[in-house]
Amino acid sequence: MALAIVGALGFAGKAILAKLMYRYGVDAVTVVAWRMLLALPLFMAMAWWAGRGALPLNRRDTLTIMALGFSGYYLSSMLDFYGLMYITASLERLILYLGPTFVMVLAVVVLKKQVTARQWLATVISYAGVLVVFGHELLGPSMPTAASSGAAATVLGSALVLGSALTYSGYLLASGEVVARLGSLRLTGLASSVAGVLCLLHFTVVHPLSVMIVPEPVMWMSLLNALLCTVMPVLAVMMAIERIGPALSSQVGMIGPLATIALGVYLLDEPFTVWIVVGTLLVLLGVGLLARWR
Repeated sequence: MALAIVGALGFAGKAILAKLMYRYGVDAVTVVAWRMLLALPLFMAMAWWAGRGALPLNRRDTLTIMALGFSGYYLSSMLDFYGLMYITASLERLILYLGPTFVMVLAVVVLKKQVTARQWLATVISYAGVLVVFGHELLGPSMPTAASSGAAATVLGSALVLGSALTYSGYLLASGEVVARLGSLRLTGLASSVAGVLCLLHFTVVHPLSVMIVPEPVMWMSLLNALLCTVMPVLAVMMAIERIGPALSSQVGMIGPLATIALGVYLLDEPFTVWIVVGTLLVLLGVGLLARWR
Protein backbone atom coordinates (compact mmCIF):
# COMPACT_ATOMS: atom_id res chain seq x y z
CA MET A 1 0.00 0.00 0.00
CA ALA A 2 2.82 2.41 0.88
CA LEU A 3 4.60 1.68 -2.40
CA ALA A 4 1.40 2.28 -4.37
CA ILE A 5 0.88 5.61 -2.59
CA VAL A 6 4.48 6.66 -3.25
CA GLY A 7 4.08 5.78 -6.92
CA ALA A 8 0.82 7.69 -7.26
CA LEU A 9 2.27 10.78 -5.56
CA GLY A 10 5.38 10.63 -7.75
CA PHE A 11 3.34 10.55 -10.96
CA ALA A 12 1.15 13.36 -9.60
CA GLY A 13 4.12 15.69 -9.19
CA LYS A 14 5.22 15.46 -12.84
CA ALA A 15 2.66 17.96 -14.13
CA ILE A 16 3.32 20.38 -11.27
CA LEU A 17 7.06 20.47 -11.94
CA ALA A 18 6.48 20.91 -15.67
CA LYS A 19 4.18 23.89 -15.10
CA LEU A 20 6.72 25.45 -12.73
CA MET A 21 9.52 25.00 -15.28
CA TYR A 22 7.43 26.62 -18.02
CA ARG A 23 7.48 29.82 -15.96
CA TYR A 24 11.21 30.11 -16.71
CA GLY A 25 10.60 30.26 -20.46
CA VAL A 26 11.56 26.68 -21.39
CA ASP A 27 9.34 24.69 -23.74
CA ALA A 28 7.98 21.15 -23.63
CA VAL A 29 10.78 19.66 -25.77
CA THR A 30 13.46 21.03 -23.44
CA VAL A 31 11.63 19.81 -20.32
CA VAL A 32 11.24 16.31 -21.77
CA ALA A 33 14.85 16.26 -23.01
CA TRP A 34 16.26 17.05 -19.56
CA ARG A 35 13.87 14.57 -17.96
CA MET A 36 14.98 11.76 -20.24
CA LEU A 37 18.67 12.71 -20.20
CA LEU A 38 18.77 12.33 -16.42
CA ALA A 39 16.52 9.26 -16.28
CA LEU A 40 18.10 7.38 -19.22
CA PRO A 41 21.09 5.91 -17.29
CA LEU A 42 18.72 4.59 -14.63
CA PHE A 43 16.38 3.03 -17.19
CA MET A 44 19.35 1.38 -18.91
CA ALA A 45 20.52 0.04 -15.55
CA MET A 46 16.99 -1.23 -14.89
CA ALA A 47 16.95 -3.10 -18.21
CA TRP A 48 20.40 -4.59 -17.55
CA TRP A 49 19.47 -5.69 -14.02
CA ALA A 50 16.22 -7.32 -15.10
CA GLY A 51 17.88 -9.00 -18.08
CA ARG A 52 20.72 -10.72 -16.18
CA GLY A 53 20.75 -14.39 -17.07
CA ALA A 54 17.78 -14.01 -19.41
CA LEU A 55 17.68 -15.06 -23.03
CA PRO A 56 18.95 -12.42 -25.49
CA LEU A 57 16.39 -10.45 -27.45
CA ASN A 58 15.41 -11.80 -30.82
CA ARG A 59 14.67 -9.62 -33.84
CA ARG A 60 10.93 -9.62 -33.19
CA ASP A 61 11.37 -8.58 -29.56
CA THR A 62 13.75 -5.80 -30.57
CA LEU A 63 11.35 -4.35 -33.14
CA THR A 64 8.42 -4.64 -30.73
CA ILE A 65 10.31 -2.87 -27.94
CA MET A 66 11.28 -0.06 -30.33
CA ALA A 67 7.65 0.36 -31.40
CA LEU A 68 6.41 0.30 -27.80
CA GLY A 69 9.08 2.77 -26.71
CA PHE A 70 8.09 5.12 -29.53
CA SER A 71 4.36 5.06 -28.85
CA GLY A 72 4.12 4.37 -25.13
CA TYR A 73 6.83 6.64 -23.79
CA TYR A 74 8.29 8.98 -26.42
CA LEU A 75 5.11 10.07 -28.22
CA SER A 76 3.01 9.90 -25.07
CA SER A 77 5.47 12.07 -23.12
CA MET A 78 5.80 14.66 -25.87
CA LEU A 79 2.03 15.03 -26.29
CA ASP A 80 1.51 15.22 -22.54
CA PHE A 81 4.11 17.92 -21.90
CA TYR A 82 2.96 19.93 -24.91
CA GLY A 83 -0.61 19.73 -23.60
CA LEU A 84 0.48 20.99 -20.19
CA MET A 85 1.52 24.24 -21.84
CA TYR A 86 -2.17 25.04 -22.45
CA ILE A 87 -4.30 23.47 -19.68
CA THR A 88 -4.17 23.15 -15.93
CA ALA A 89 -2.41 20.29 -14.19
CA SER A 90 -5.78 19.24 -12.71
CA LEU A 91 -7.44 18.70 -16.09
CA GLU A 92 -4.32 16.98 -17.46
CA ARG A 93 -4.26 14.46 -14.60
CA LEU A 94 -7.98 13.70 -14.94
CA ILE A 95 -7.65 13.04 -18.68
CA LEU A 96 -4.67 10.74 -18.11
CA TYR A 97 -6.56 8.94 -15.35
CA LEU A 98 -9.09 7.82 -17.96
CA GLY A 99 -6.44 5.33 -19.12
CA PRO A 100 -8.39 2.18 -18.09
CA THR A 101 -11.40 3.35 -20.10
CA PHE A 102 -9.21 3.96 -23.17
CA VAL A 103 -7.73 0.46 -22.81
CA MET A 104 -11.26 -0.97 -22.66
CA VAL A 105 -12.42 0.96 -25.73
CA LEU A 106 -9.31 -0.03 -27.70
CA ALA A 107 -9.85 -3.66 -26.69
CA VAL A 108 -13.38 -3.46 -28.08
CA VAL A 109 -12.36 -1.76 -31.33
CA VAL A 110 -9.07 -3.54 -32.05
CA LEU A 111 -9.42 -6.93 -30.36
CA LYS A 112 -13.22 -7.22 -30.68
CA LYS A 113 -13.56 -7.85 -26.96
CA GLN A 114 -17.00 -7.93 -25.34
CA VAL A 115 -17.77 -5.65 -22.39
CA THR A 116 -20.82 -5.44 -20.16
CA ALA A 117 -23.36 -2.66 -19.87
CA ARG A 118 -22.02 -1.89 -16.39
CA GLN A 119 -18.54 -1.33 -17.81
CA TRP A 120 -19.94 1.10 -20.38
CA LEU A 121 -21.81 2.89 -17.58
CA ALA A 122 -18.58 3.28 -15.59
CA THR A 123 -16.87 4.66 -18.69
CA VAL A 124 -19.66 7.20 -19.29
CA ILE A 125 -19.43 8.36 -15.66
CA SER A 126 -15.67 8.92 -16.00
CA TYR A 127 -15.99 10.85 -19.26
CA ALA A 128 -18.76 12.98 -17.76
CA GLY A 129 -16.36 14.02 -14.99
CA VAL A 130 -13.69 15.10 -17.46
CA LEU A 131 -16.28 17.00 -19.51
CA VAL A 132 -17.35 18.91 -16.39
CA VAL A 133 -13.78 20.11 -15.71
CA PHE A 134 -13.12 20.67 -19.43
CA GLY A 135 -16.23 22.83 -19.73
CA HIS A 136 -15.20 24.82 -16.66
CA GLU A 137 -11.77 25.58 -18.15
CA LEU A 138 -13.27 26.27 -21.57
CA LEU A 139 -15.48 29.01 -20.14
CA GLY A 140 -13.35 30.07 -17.19
CA PRO A 141 -10.50 32.59 -16.84
CA SER A 142 -7.08 31.93 -18.35
CA MET A 143 -4.41 30.25 -16.25
CA PRO A 144 -1.27 32.17 -15.22
CA THR A 145 0.93 29.16 -16.07
CA ALA A 146 -0.47 28.55 -19.56
CA ALA A 147 1.47 29.36 -22.72
CA SER A 148 -1.68 30.90 -24.16
CA SER A 149 -5.23 31.32 -22.97
CA GLY A 150 -8.73 31.06 -24.30
CA ALA A 151 -11.05 28.35 -25.52
CA ALA A 152 -8.80 27.38 -28.45
CA ALA A 153 -5.84 26.80 -26.12
CA THR A 154 -7.98 24.65 -23.80
CA VAL A 155 -9.20 22.54 -26.70
CA LEU A 156 -5.68 22.15 -28.10
CA GLY A 157 -4.16 21.24 -24.74
CA SER A 158 -6.91 18.75 -23.95
CA ALA A 159 -6.57 17.14 -27.38
CA LEU A 160 -2.81 16.75 -26.92
CA VAL A 161 -3.17 15.15 -23.48
CA LEU A 162 -5.97 12.96 -24.82
CA GLY A 163 -3.57 11.79 -27.54
CA SER A 164 -1.00 11.06 -24.84
CA ALA A 165 -3.48 8.93 -22.91
CA LEU A 166 -4.51 7.06 -26.06
CA THR A 167 -0.95 6.27 -27.14
CA TYR A 168 -0.04 5.03 -23.66
CA SER A 169 -3.22 2.93 -23.52
CA GLY A 170 -2.25 1.41 -26.85
CA TYR A 171 1.14 0.60 -25.35
CA LEU A 172 -0.51 -1.17 -22.40
CA LEU A 173 -2.79 -3.14 -24.69
CA ALA A 174 -0.01 -4.18 -27.06
CA SER A 175 2.59 -5.01 -24.42
CA GLY A 176 0.74 -7.91 -22.78
CA GLU A 177 2.48 -10.67 -24.74
CA VAL A 178 5.91 -9.04 -24.42
CA VAL A 179 5.50 -8.52 -20.67
CA ALA A 180 4.73 -12.21 -20.23
CA ARG A 181 7.91 -13.12 -22.09
CA LEU A 182 10.39 -10.48 -20.88
CA GLY A 183 8.94 -9.31 -17.58
CA SER A 184 7.56 -5.87 -16.75
CA LEU A 185 10.79 -4.48 -15.27
CA ARG A 186 12.93 -5.44 -18.28
CA LEU A 187 10.34 -4.23 -20.80
CA THR A 188 9.91 -0.90 -19.01
CA GLY A 189 13.66 -0.37 -18.82
CA LEU A 190 14.19 -1.18 -22.48
CA ALA A 191 11.18 0.72 -23.85
CA SER A 192 11.97 3.75 -21.69
CA SER A 193 15.59 3.71 -22.88
CA VAL A 194 14.39 3.74 -26.50
CA ALA A 195 12.08 6.64 -25.66
CA GLY A 196 14.90 8.52 -23.95
CA VAL A 197 17.08 8.32 -27.05
CA LEU A 198 14.18 9.42 -29.27
CA CYS A 199 13.40 12.40 -27.03
CA LEU A 200 17.02 13.56 -27.15
CA LEU A 201 17.09 13.15 -30.94
CA HIS A 202 13.86 15.15 -31.14
CA PHE A 203 15.52 17.94 -29.18
CA THR A 204 18.54 18.08 -31.48
CA VAL A 205 16.25 18.32 -34.52
CA VAL A 206 14.15 21.26 -33.28
CA HIS A 207 16.66 23.13 -31.08
CA PRO A 208 20.37 24.01 -31.11
CA LEU A 209 22.36 22.44 -28.27
CA SER A 210 22.71 25.85 -26.62
CA VAL A 211 19.03 25.66 -25.60
CA MET A 212 20.00 22.91 -23.13
CA ILE A 213 21.53 25.67 -21.01
CA VAL A 214 18.62 26.43 -18.70
CA PRO A 215 18.21 28.43 -15.47
CA GLU A 216 19.46 26.71 -12.32
CA PRO A 217 15.94 26.16 -10.83
CA VAL A 218 14.98 24.29 -14.01
CA MET A 219 18.00 22.02 -13.55
CA TRP A 220 16.99 21.09 -10.01
CA MET A 221 13.36 20.58 -10.99
CA SER A 222 14.48 18.43 -13.93
CA LEU A 223 16.42 16.25 -11.51
CA LEU A 224 13.34 15.88 -9.32
CA ASN A 225 11.24 15.19 -12.40
CA ALA A 226 13.58 12.43 -13.56
CA LEU A 227 14.14 10.75 -10.20
CA LEU A 228 11.02 11.32 -8.10
CA CYS A 229 8.39 11.65 -10.84
CA THR A 230 9.67 9.19 -13.45
CA VAL A 231 12.00 6.39 -12.32
CA MET A 232 10.91 6.09 -8.68
CA PRO A 233 7.13 5.85 -9.29
CA VAL A 234 7.65 3.28 -12.08
CA LEU A 235 9.60 1.04 -9.69
CA ALA A 236 7.27 1.71 -6.75
CA VAL A 237 4.13 0.80 -8.70
CA MET A 238 5.73 -2.37 -10.07
CA MET A 239 6.78 -3.44 -6.58
CA ALA A 240 3.31 -2.64 -5.27
CA ILE A 241 1.66 -4.74 -7.98
CA GLU A 242 3.93 -7.66 -7.05
CA ARG A 243 2.77 -7.45 -3.43
CA ILE A 244 -0.91 -6.45 -3.50
CA GLY A 245 -1.94 -7.03 -7.13
CA PRO A 246 -2.98 -4.64 -9.91
CA ALA A 247 -6.57 -4.07 -8.74
CA LEU A 248 -5.71 -2.77 -5.28
CA SER A 249 -2.71 -0.85 -6.64
CA SER A 250 -5.04 0.90 -9.11
CA GLN A 251 -7.50 1.78 -6.36
CA VAL A 252 -4.74 3.24 -4.17
CA GLY A 253 -3.58 5.18 -7.23
CA MET A 254 -6.78 7.24 -7.03
CA ILE A 255 -4.88 9.47 -4.64
CA GLY A 256 -2.91 10.71 -7.67
CA PRO A 257 -5.49 13.08 -9.21
CA LEU A 258 -6.36 14.42 -5.76
CA ALA A 259 -2.70 15.14 -5.05
CA THR A 260 -2.23 16.87 -8.41
CA ILE A 261 -5.26 19.10 -7.81
CA ALA A 262 -4.11 19.98 -4.29
CA LEU A 263 -0.57 20.80 -5.46
CA GLY A 264 -1.93 22.77 -8.41
CA VAL A 265 -4.02 24.93 -6.11
CA TYR A 266 -1.21 25.41 -3.59
CA LEU A 267 1.82 25.87 -5.90
CA LEU A 268 0.35 27.05 -9.20
CA ASP A 269 -2.60 29.17 -8.02
CA GLU A 270 -4.96 27.02 -10.09
CA PRO A 271 -8.67 27.45 -9.26
CA PHE A 272 -10.45 25.11 -6.88
CA THR A 273 -14.16 25.21 -7.61
CA VAL A 274 -17.18 23.01 -7.12
CA TRP A 275 -16.93 22.01 -10.80
CA ILE A 276 -13.46 20.56 -10.26
CA VAL A 277 -14.67 18.70 -7.18
CA VAL A 278 -17.67 17.26 -9.04
CA GLY A 279 -15.60 16.33 -12.10
CA THR A 280 -12.89 14.68 -10.02
CA LEU A 281 -15.38 12.64 -8.00
CA LEU A 282 -17.09 11.45 -11.19
CA VAL A 283 -13.79 10.39 -12.77
CA LEU A 284 -12.68 8.54 -9.63
CA LEU A 285 -16.09 6.90 -9.28
CA GLY A 286 -16.15 5.76 -12.91
CA VAL A 287 -12.61 4.36 -12.88
CA GLY A 288 -13.25 2.68 -9.52
CA LEU A 289 -16.42 1.02 -10.81
CA LEU A 290 -14.64 -0.07 -13.97
CA ALA A 291 -11.92 -1.76 -11.90
CA ARG A 292 -14.56 -3.39 -9.70
CA TRP A 293 -16.69 -4.65 -12.60
CA ARG A 294 -13.83 -5.67 -14.88
